[in-house]
Amino acid sequence: MEQTYFRKGFGLKVAVQPLIDAEYHSAVVEAIRARGYRANFGDVTVRLAEEFGFCYGVDRAVDYAYETRHNFPGRGLFLVGEIIHNPHVNRRLQEMGIAFLYPDEHGSFDFSGITPGDVVILPAFGVRVQDFQRLQAIGCVIVDTTCGSVLNVWRRVESYARDAFTAVIHGKYMHEESRATASQVTKYPGGRYLVVRDMAEAKLVCDYIGDRPGHLSDKEFIAHFRDKASPGFDPPSNLQKIGVANQTTMLAGESLAIAAELRRAMVERHGEDYAREHFRNFDTICSATQERQDAILKMMQDPPDIMLVIGGYNSSNTNHLAHLCRQHTTTYHIEDSVCINPADGSIRHKPDLAKDTPERIDGNWLPRVPFEMGITAGASTPNNKIGETILRVLEIRGIDIRSAFADSALAREP
Repeated sequence: MEQTYFRKGFGLKVAVQPLIDAEYHSAVVEAIRARGYRANFGDVTVRLAEEFGFCYGVDRAVDYAYETRHNFPGRGLFLVGEIIHNPHVNRRLQEMGIAFLYPDEHGSFDFSGITPGDVVILPAFGVRVQDFQRLQAIGCVIVDTTCGSVLNVWRRVESYARDAFTAVIHGKYMHEESRATASQVTKYPGGRYLVVRDMAEAKLVCDYIGDRPGHLSDKEFIAHFRDKASPGFDPPSNLQKIGVANQTTMLAGESLAIAAELRRAMVERHGEDYAREHFRNFDTICSATQERQDAILKMMQDPPDIMLVIGGYNSSNTNHLAHLCRQHTTTYHIEDSVCINPADGSIRHKPDLAKDTPERIDGNWLPRVPFEMGITAGASTPNNKIGETILRVLEIRGIDIRSAFADSALAREP
């Protein structure tokens, strides 16, 4: 009988690695990294954050997608959503013949075109429990690339539901990962969840739990969180016992602050002994997200003149890196290297954190005097896109990369 579930790849990494390296490697990035993450090119100093780009979970997901194509050359291949939030990588997978299945406005997928003879790849974000069960019922081959850090959050949320605690999840309720995480409570009868986007929304919950003046009524609470809570959510009973978790790519400091505020509200209402028994919290921010945020905070102790943040506009971890940078220096969040146009010297970028903010095009954005340019990238951005970005900036400046390397210590080092 054919094996229909794969989570550990196919042992084909050696076979696909040359192709992956050719498509995503950057000699420029590696050269700058090898010289202490800093290099001078004419009057431009490039500084790389000490942690950036592909994390282990993303690297693994991309590897498995390439291995899957290699292992099933004649089969129909489908991907639930996007493998990661990077337009270049997703476009490359489509070119390899992998069909993407996108959700409707309610987050539901149409699997009617999938047959038992097809292969379906689950993304690094994971999928909802009900979607996984539907695919199992079809009998197709499932290749699961769900990140290990996401699985850790799922185990935590499952434990909350098992013990009759409501999972309060700090995340974006329509993000694939948050939807998949919230669905884990359905494994237990009566499992409940509530998703809060930020501290402002968390304070609505805190005010209700703490019975503070002006808090939302039961009806108002249900109306506000209608799309962000489990069906039939009942605030008076479902907020008696809560456990906090988070989408792995949120701002770590905000997640910790939200948990502290929720606990403080419970202490206000019921006392310390009650909170000790009825409140749980575990830091479930993934280590790669934390490391990339920490690297930015370190860089911003001596901020560069401008900062480029590279990654998908729908990438949560990239948006948060941009948000951190904006607090310290002029920051441009670009989706891809092509957002920089050497022909007219312009940059096309997303100017703030808001999801629906349109791109803006700025000309004459580079300082006229010698300057430092910092660069970081979200966990879904491959090195080749970082290298291409550097080359495009230098081209605007009239700096040829070959002569720049020849005139710098980079070329003289063995």
